[in-house]
Amino acid sequence: MEKLSLLTTERSNPKTSRLDEMSIEDILKTMNDEDQTVALAVRQVISQIEKTVEKVVEAFKNGGRLLYIGAGTSGRIGVMDAVECPPTFGTSPDLVKAILAGGEGAMYHAVEGAEDDEALGAKDVEDLQITKHDVIIGIAASGRTPYVKGALMYAKNRGATTVSLSNNENSLISNYADIPIEVITGPEVLTGSTRLRAATSHKLILNMISTTAMVKTGKVYQNLMVDLNASNFKLRERAKKMVCTITELDEEKAEFVLKQTGYDVKLAIVMILAEVDKESARAFIEVAEGFVGKAVKLASRKEG
Repeated sequence: MEKLSLLTTERSNPKTSRLDEMSIEDILKTMNDEDQTVALAVRQVISQIEKTVEKVVEAFKNGGRLLYIGAGTSGRIGVMDAVECPPTFGTSPDLVKAILAGGEGAMYHAVEGAEDDEALGAKDVEDLQITKHDVIIGIAASGRTPYVKGALMYAKNRGATTVSLSNNENSLISNYADIPIEVITGPEVLTGSTRLRAATSHKLILNMISTTAMVKTGKVYQNLMVDLNASNFKLRERAKKMVCTITELDEEKAEFVLKQTGYDVKLAIVMILAEVDKESARAFIEVAEGFVGKAVKLASRKEG
């Protein structure tokens, strides 16, 4: 077992060796200075993130899923990203899922020993009935969490694409990943507290992976979330604003069309821009594999 004291994420940060003696202002400024290095560290692993997105897009097109698995803060970051996909992109809750060591209750309370159980990681992945079309991302700041190692080993043996996300060079879990992502964020302001910069890097990277994959599978038009689930007043207003922006209709006319579609923004846009009825618009969107711009061109060409 790798000694934790040798890991970069466990080392003491010389800039904060007198943290307990610093003023509140100095602590805050130091934390802010250190946080600014995270995005630069992420920039260094863009090529690995790109490879991951390519695999996720391929998975979505072939009926596969994006699965996050982790323990503690790392696992909770995965949950945060996964649960936002259905309302933002109108996806099934099964398309992007997060598995947290210790189960759902571990989101709020630590489950002692769960992260050290390699067999539990494998069992939790086995329960998902993964296939070769799935992409599983194991997240562990230390890069050596047994639960994540077990999950990646099982997934790899099942033929799924495996990705590791850690914050130390030559991480143990990188050995079980088709695509290892090692984002070196360095020692934390508070020694060993990887809920700080390491976790911030995880959030940034998962944001990039899920958002870009959704863009490349037709869930976005221009820079608008046209597949959002307009389940409340705020989101219905956002849907209306999007339709107005894209079609240049006034709010009353945009709302009239949206009500016809059940607030399906994509459908409304294609209906208006291509001047077709709802069923025709739906058919063009299907042929265009969900891409609004392509659907409008197909419809306009057909009508012309």
